[in-house]
Amino acid sequence: MTRNLDAVVPQKIGAKTPKQQQTKKWGKKAGEISGAHALPGARPSMRLMAERRLPISAPPAAAVPRRYPRRSRGRCRLLLLPAFSVALLCLAYLSFSSHSSLPFHVHPGLVADNVRKEIDKRHTLNATMKTNTSMTKNGSEPFTRRKKPRKRYAPCEIEFVPSVDNLVEPADYNNFTQFSLNYILKEQKLVGNALFGPLFGGHQSLQERDETYYAENQTLHCGFVEGPEGHPSSGFDLDETDKAYMATCRIVVSSCIFGGSDYLRRPTKSKIGSYSKKNVCFIMFLDELTLATLSSEGHVPDENGFIGLWRIVIVKNLPYKDMRRAGKVPKFLAQRLFPSALYSIWLDSKLRLHADPMLIIEYFLWRKKAEYAISMHYDRTCVWEEVLQNKRLNKYNHTAIDEQFYFYQSDGLVKFNDSAQESVLPSYVPEGSFIVRAHTPMSNLFSCLWFNEVNRFTSRDQLSFTYTYLKLRRMNTGKLFHLNMFKDCERRAVAKLFHHRTNETTDPPPTNLRLDNTSSMPG
Repeated sequence: MTRNLDAVVPQKIGAKTPKQQQTKKWGKKAGEISGAHALPGARPSMRLMAERRLPISAPPAAAVPRRYPRRSRGRCRLLLLPAFSVALLCLAYLSFSSHSSLPFHVHPGLVADNVRKEIDKRHTLNATMKTNTSMTKNGSEPFTRRKKPRKRYAPCEIEFVPSVDNLVEPADYNNFTQFSLNYILKEQKLVGNALFGPLFGGHQSLQERDETYYAENQTLHCGFVEGPEGHPSSGFDLDETDKAYMATCRIVVSSCIFGGSDYLRRPTKSKIGSYSKKNVCFIMFLDELTLATLSSEGHVPDENGFIGLWRIVIVKNLPYKDMRRAGKVPKFLAQRLFPSALYSIWLDSKLRLHADPMLIIEYFLWRKKAEYAISMHYDRTCVWEEVLQNKRLNKYNHTAIDEQFYFYQSDGLVKFNDSAQESVLPSYVPEGSFIVRAHTPMSNLFSCLWFNEVNRFTSRDQLSFTYTYLKLRRMNTGKLFHLNMFKDCERRAVAKLFHHRTNETTDPPPTNLRLDNTSSMPG
C-alpha cells in the first residue's frame, strides 16, 4: 500500500507551507518539479519526495519590515484618542477658568449673574478707595497717590507800549512813603563771646530784628557786614573795577550762577531795543568755578568782560557754602550792589529775558503804580502747601523748615483764605524767579527784611515772603507798600523758562540757627 507523500511532506522539517509555495519568490507552483533535479529511474512520487528532501541552495529571504498585529494597533488608537480628548478639555477649562466669574460648565444665565456680581464688587471697592483717599488727605498723615499728568502752563498776552522812544516816567510815580535807610557796615566783637567771627549778615538779635520792621529812619543789618580790624572778610568780594562800573548803573538787569549749577542764557537780542542796549546794565555774577565751566563750553568773556549783553562780574569768597543761599545776595540786595540804581530786574539763571527791560518797567511798575512787582506761584497759594511741598521734594532739612514755620505761626501767620472779601494778597506763595522793583525806601526796606529772614532761617525764600510782607504791613499802619503781585502767565511772557543744569539737593540746617534774643544769624 503506497502512502500519499504529498500529505506528509509539508510536515517535514524545512518544508514550505502551501501558501509559501505559491509565492513568486521560488518561481514554481506547488508540485511542479524541474527535470534537471529529477532522479533517473525513480517513480514520480519518489522523485517528488527526493526533490523535497534534497537540500536546495536558494537565495536568503529578504528582510521585511516588522509589522505589529492589528489588535495592538487598535488598542493604541483606543488609548490615544481619549488622552487627546482629555488634554483638549483641560486646555479649554484652564482658559475659561482664568476669569473668576466664568467657571467651566455653567449655565449662560449663571455666567451673566456672576459677571454682574463682579462688576458690583468693583464699584464698591472703588467707592471705598475714594472714601479712604479723602480721609487720608484731610488727615495729618502724608498721602501717596498715583502721579497725575503734569499741567501745562502757557504765557498770556501782554500789551506793551509800541516803543520805548518816547517813554517817560510818570510825574506822580514817586509818590511813595519816604524815609532814610542806612546800613551797618562793621560790627565790633561782642563782650564775653570768645567764638566771635564775622558774618555776612551780621549778628542780629530778635529784638533788633523786630525793630527793623518799622518804616522809619534807621540803620539796619542788610548784608555786607564786616568784622573788627584784623578779621577776614565776611564774603562776596568784588574787583574794584567791577564796583566802579556797577556804581554807574541806573537801570539794572542782573542774575547769577554759582557752583556751576546752570548754563549761561543770554537775553534775546532781537527783543532788546537800542536804548536798553546802551543804557541798561546787564550784570551776570559768577564764581570762579562757574567761569571755568562756562569757558570750557566756549563762553569766554571778551577784553571788556562781556559775553553777549552780559557783563561778567566775578565773585570771590562766597559768604555761604549753600550756593542757593549765596544766590540770595544779588537777588535781594541790588540796592547794596548798585547804589545809584533807580530800577532793577532780577532773573533766576533758569530764565532767559525775552522782552525789553524798559517795557517791563513801564508795564509792571509805572502802569500799576507799584514799587515792587513779583509773580504769583503757578500752582500753590498757601504757605502750608509750600511747606509740605518742600518736605515732599526734600528741598531743605525738615527740622529747619518746621522751626521756621512754627516761629512764623507764633508770630501771627495764618492760612491763605481766597474767599475773604478784601484779601491782602492774591496769593501767599510767590514765584520768586522774576522780580521788578523801583529802589524806593519801602522797596529797599522790604528787600533787606526778606534777606534777613533767608539769612536767619532756611534759604527757601518762598516760605518767608508772605510773613515778611504781612509783618511789615501790620507794623506800619498808614504807610503803604505798593506791591504788584501779577499772574504767572505774564512772567512766562517776558522770560522763557528752562531747567537747571543740576538737580537741587537737600541742604543741612544752619549751624547756628537760634530763636533766642541773642545772635541767631546762620553763617
